[in-house]
Amino acid sequence: MISQSQIIETIKMISDQHLDVRTITMGISLFDCAGEDTNKVCIKIYDKIMKKAGNLVKVGEEIEKEYGIPIVNKRVSVTPISLISASNNDGLKIAVTLDKIADQIGIDFLGGYSTLVHKGMTEYEENFIKTIPEALTVTKKICSSVNVGTTKAGINMDAVKLMGKIVKECAYNTRENSSIACAKLVVFCNAVEDNPFMAGAFHGVGESDTVINVGVSGPGVVKCALEKCDGSLNEVSEVIKQTAFKITRVGELVAREASRRLKVKFGIVDLSLAPTPAVGDSVAHILEEMGLESVGGSGTTAALAMLNDAVKKGGIMASSSIGGLSGAFIPVSEDIGMINAARAGKLKLDKLEAMTSVCSVGLDMIAIPGDTSEEIISAIIADEAAIGMVNNKTTAVRIIPAYGKKAGDEVEFGGLLGTAPVIAVNTSSPAKFIMRGGKIPAPIHSNKN
Repeated sequence: MISQSQIIETIKMISDQHLDVRTITMGISLFDCAGEDTNKVCIKIYDKIMKKAGNLVKVGEEIEKEYGIPIVNKRVSVTPISLISASNNDGLKIAVTLDKIADQIGIDFLGGYSTLVHKGMTEYEENFIKTIPEALTVTKKICSSVNVGTTKAGINMDAVKLMGKIVKECAYNTRENSSIACAKLVVFCNAVEDNPFMAGAFHGVGESDTVINVGVSGPGVVKCALEKCDGSLNEVSEVIKQTAFKITRVGELVAREASRRLKVKFGIVDLSLAPTPAVGDSVAHILEEMGLESVGGSGTTAALAMLNDAVKKGGIMASSSIGGLSGAFIPVSEDIGMINAARAGKLKLDKLEAMTSVCSVGLDMIAIPGDTSEEIISAIIADEAAIGMVNNKTTAVRIIPAYGKKAGDEVEFGGLLGTAPVIAVNTSSPAKFIMRGGKIPAPIHSNKN
């Protein structure tokens, strides 16, 4: 039975500590929409998404009002479009159709202009990847992702090489708008099929026809809990676990209620401490509350490792349906603590890379100088993919070579995407390494069969 004190505590989390459901994401399979005639495919896609997700925003708003729990975003993810457009070779037209659907439904983003090329690329898939810059330029709400590696398959360096060029093209195409297309593109290693967070969400091939996945966030709640903890790191870990448990229960409630009302399967709750630019909603501030003078300094990786582990342990105890990425996100532009540390020169790219070895995802929403070469961008992607491959975890790169900007400048995206200080990169050339192409073989410990 829920006690009065627990109810009051949850209300305080919401009203004072920025607890929210960051996103309700409906995943929809489009396999039954595939075909050779693109016009017919687009009609089928429109009809199916409108039928399944037409009331998604309305239901989300009803739950928000009835339970008093803020639901920040309502989103849709679909089957990787490279699989749906393979027989008609017109992914771009499908992207435009999806964008119109997203507008009509009223959702924030629609993810799934994606392809999986971790072991190799067909000619069609390579051509599909080359459409990404245009797709993200002519649409407003479409997000794209490319999986270039897995622990089992290794890293497809031909795809990594190509993605450096694609990221640069995205930056150039939207140069008049803070190179915003890059903020809608993620390059993965070990991509998961049930991630509700953009820009990397897609509806995996192993998923049910339609599911509801919920992403919960509450860095402000964790920070407030730690403000009352003066004990050892063991005690700090326990406080984080207990807090993560409470946050996850809120997400479970919303997910099951949305699933019931929309008459689709409940998928997973992703417990990710996803920050916002708002003061009091920062993962960096949690790390500093644990005892660091500033995020980015020595001890940051250790503190983040403990935070990530404790969040996962607390979430798993609260729900049998934990999935997605679940952990602590460190997107620079979306976290006021990260932004301030980067501005002060205390948080640099090398430290961010080290932090990604122990947290969720990877190098996220990081602005770099606009004149950074394709080869350096590819090498940054390769480094991050290697961390994911060797450690058997999901890693990703969402990086913005801000056109016309140099280190020390800032890029303003607005909304949840926030403000990104432009961070310097090592300009030593990796061109020869990247141009070799081929494949980085899977690590020895991947051979487990």
